[in-house]
Amino acid sequence: MLDTALTSLAGLPSFLAYFAVAVLSVLIFVRLYSWVTPHDEFGLIRDNNPAAAVAFAGALIGFALPLSSAITHSMSLLDCAIWGLVALLVQVLTFFISQLALKNLSQRITQGDIAAGIFSAGCSVSVGMLNAACMTY
Repeated sequence: MLDTALTSLAGLPSFLAYFAVAVLSVLIFVRLYSWVTPHDEFGLIRDNNPAAAVAFAGALIGFALPLSSAITHSMSLLDCAIWGLVALLVQVLTFFISQLALKNLSQRITQGDIAAGIFSAGCSVSVGMLNAACMTY
């Protein structure tokens, strides 16, 4: 019984390393994404703007999906970090393309237009799912 527990814990250092890379990647994503978008996600969320909350949650999920795929399929921490960067860039690009598809997207989110927030979240999650599926190397 003790051998089984110790064997099970043998993966703990890898878990901690990949989890640390994942948390750091999410923090970098949050900082960069909130910096490049024209609206202030956290200020709007603090002001109880549901459109901003939905849009930002979609972007976060859209980033976490391919990041989890990168963790699953990567050969090393560096490999994971590189694919995490790819996921970050794809998610930021998704926001800019979404802005082209729906005029005044950022302004509409700022004004609390929930339809715009749902559209933005839907784009982010959809692209995140496709991004994750493509990370099969």
